[in-house]
Amino acid sequence: MTAVLLAALLALSACSGSDGADASGGGADPGQPVTTVPAATTLVADTDAVAAALSTSRALFTSSPVAVVAAADQPPSGDAVDAAEQLGVPLLLVGEDPAPVVDELDRLGVEQVLLADEAETAEADLGDRVVTGTGDDLPAVEPAEPLSDVVVLDSGAPATAAGAVTARAAGAVVVDTAGQTDPRASAEVVDALAGTQPAAVVALGADFTGVQGLDWKTATAASGTQLPGGGQLLFPEHFLVAMYGSPEGPALGVLGEQGLDESIGRADEFAAPYAALLPDRTVVPTFEVIVTVASASAGPDGNYSSEADPAALRPYVEAAGAAGLYVVLDLQPGRTDFLTQAQQYQSLLELPYVGLALDPEWRLQPDEVHLQQIGSVGVDEVNQVVTWLADLTRANALPQKLLVLHQFRSSMITDRERLDTSRDELAVMVHVDGQGSQPAKQGTWNALHQGAPSPLYWGWKNFIDEDEPMLTPAETVAQAQPLPELVTYQ
Repeated sequence: MTAVLLAALLALSACSGSDGADASGGGADPGQPVTTVPAATTLVADTDAVAAALSTSRALFTSSPVAVVAAADQPPSGDAVDAAEQLGVPLLLVGEDPAPVVDELDRLGVEQVLLADEAETAEADLGDRVVTGTGDDLPAVEPAEPLSDVVVLDSGAPATAAGAVTARAAGAVVVDTAGQTDPRASAEVVDALAGTQPAAVVALGADFTGVQGLDWKTATAASGTQLPGGGQLLFPEHFLVAMYGSPEGPALGVLGEQGLDESIGRADEFAAPYAALLPDRTVVPTFEVIVTVASASAGPDGNYSSEADPAALRPYVEAAGAAGLYVVLDLQPGRTDFLTQAQQYQSLLELPYVGLALDPEWRLQPDEVHLQQIGSVGVDEVNQVVTWLADLTRANALPQKLLVLHQFRSSMITDRERLDTSRDELAVMVHVDGQGSQPAKQGTWNALHQGAPSPLYWGWKNFIDEDEPMLTPAETVAQAQPLPELVTYQ
């Protein structure tokens, strides 16, 4: 250690010759710090650096015979940081009022204070615990058992710097979230939490103030399961490019024009131009699979919808997921309701790369049949699906799921302004399905954005045969503004 830290010895002449003195002639062995595992989810949200350092010390240390104290008006020096981490003791900051630091030193039972040069003006306030001198020796502190099952999510704000040092000194795993307050957002944070399987998580930084559901979000991140392209949040990191249709054949869309392996390859081809156009996004090829198909006849169950067997679909869906694709299950429910049909596919929706789409065009009232009118759904029915799917996602610690609502007329979702977009387990999207001339499509796009609830994500559809003309990828990115999060080809 350099002379930035004063000698870490109890240099009292009266005890210089005591039996407890070490080989260098310094003070007695000061003992061992004692760490503590905090509550399962602990928030240290102080905006002031002094308070943040004190709160972190209180959260992770029961006692410590030694502490490092640095000045609060500048970042801790490298020597102060090195000393705290090497000894495994708290790093505290002292400002104009030394009383809070003195109180924490008393609580910890500190016998020796290592005072950084920049904090020398506080020496008189901290009492005779301060070790003076310029030697390079450190006390013979036996480190505490490291808190290797504690993860500290550090927002990276200046006020958290000393707290992060204290956390490392305690042996906790410190993860820089780069300002992200949702632990699901970063693949690196997810990996760190999954690798640690923490007994407790400390959220360090004022940015975490008011974050809802930090406990379940952290538990979800600790599952380690990630979306195609990484992380556990869909947007804004990801940009989905989908092929729409049914594996049963080409009549319902481009997805059925070839076999499974060829469809996976073709999905990659659709996505590739967008990766070049959007270098700041992770472009993910996607399947939107129609799993319940609107039917001209009532069928055995009388609902005018033909439901695919989830078990039969599973190999198809799993192969797409294994190839790095996201998969959306599309429902055309006929005379039944969306929740009833969605629940039939729970086993597939429990896969981390599978989302859900509701197509109100094919939602019939009791006396309606397909192709005689455009269907519609009330927002309460949609919100039932929101609640069920969000609860399923949280209960299974799954990455955020996409919930797509197809719409090309405002009447297709009544009272849409009451759509529940509050559930962070889901990314709720309106997918604008208009076809035809580009001016007409733009008109539909703009109209459906009016009065939309927030937060809400958006999808754009390119019809290969029906659009006049179909936009190229570059034109789609330029003209579909604000930029959608999903572009689908049918």
